[in-house]
Amino acid sequence: MRLLVLGGTEFAGRAVVEAALGRGWDVTVFHRGRHTPVAGVRSLHGDRTAPDGLAALAGSGGSWDAVVDTWSAAPSAVRDAARLLRDRVGRYVYVSSRSVYAWAPPPGYTEEAPLVEGASADAGQSDYARDKLGGELAATEVFGADRSLLVRAGLIIGPYENIGRLPWWLHRIARGGPVLAPGPRELPLQCIDVRDLAEWVLGAVERELSGPYNVTGERGHTTMGALLDACSKVTAGAADLRWTDPDVVLGAGIEPWTQLPVWVPPGSDLEAALHSADVSRAVGAGLRCRPVAETVADTWSWLREIGGSAPQRPDRPAVGLDPAVEAKVLGLDAA
Repeated sequence: MRLLVLGGTEFAGRAVVEAALGRGWDVTVFHRGRHTPVAGVRSLHGDRTAPDGLAALAGSGGSWDAVVDTWSAAPSAVRDAARLLRDRVGRYVYVSSRSVYAWAPPPGYTEEAPLVEGASADAGQSDYARDKLGGELAATEVFGADRSLLVRAGLIIGPYENIGRLPWWLHRIARGGPVLAPGPRELPLQCIDVRDLAEWVLGAVERELSGPYNVTGERGHTTMGALLDACSKVTAGAADLRWTDPDVVLGAGIEPWTQLPVWVPPGSDLEAALHSADVSRAVGAGLRCRPVAETVADTWSWLREIGGSAPQRPDRPAVGLDPAVEAKVLGLDAA
């Protein structure tokens, strides 16, 4: 198989590249040159936001069985790339997000749930949900419903993460001491190792799948307790997980998902949206997810290999809880 990845040097794109090379595929990456691509790929440079930014891709003369695009900004960039590649690529795989669903999706929502309004394939950058849906519209309008695959990913964790959610928990627990652990321990989570996402994408290309898929682990694949216990085990720190009632966390003004990454209050709209999607369509199409303990261990190994500090996407806010706020909630001296 011949694969083109738009990006391909960070997180999900990099995982797709590594998985494709592992299958013996011929891989080309088109990127801005800010990060070193995986060894063994053909590399094309260009900035799709700049005038003539696709020139290297246009002049490459290449053709591919599929393209994988993880773009998260202006949908018009997806439109332009799709138009350029219409006759040179067999299938357009757009890595989208479950954020495209209208708020608030009901628990157990499927791919048929209502979508956000106001998105357009021709739009400039607006907000994340409309940008992602606009990217879906662009891919579908150019390649048609039968040649476009829309991967509505959930919470992605694992090596190369540049959002900071799992790295923050690992570093916080490695630091040791009393740790604010937002309850309940048995809170079911939905997440996916980036490598499992990548393998599913490549399998979907081989099967010539099309249309939208919710792609993340099944609800309850892990729990908040299992996730933090795994962090404690791999860091071998002296962390004391202090499980705290959700009402106490919220009463302290702590923001779910951002100040306490991954966690959302049970029974809330956030929990329904982030941790309750129906993924049976993707599971039926081959989705398999590794144990979260393996993801946590491999992410910690990666962090140590790179010196401890995870990369941070400039277009995403930093996550995590201020130590002084944590200490106050736990009734400790912040000093």
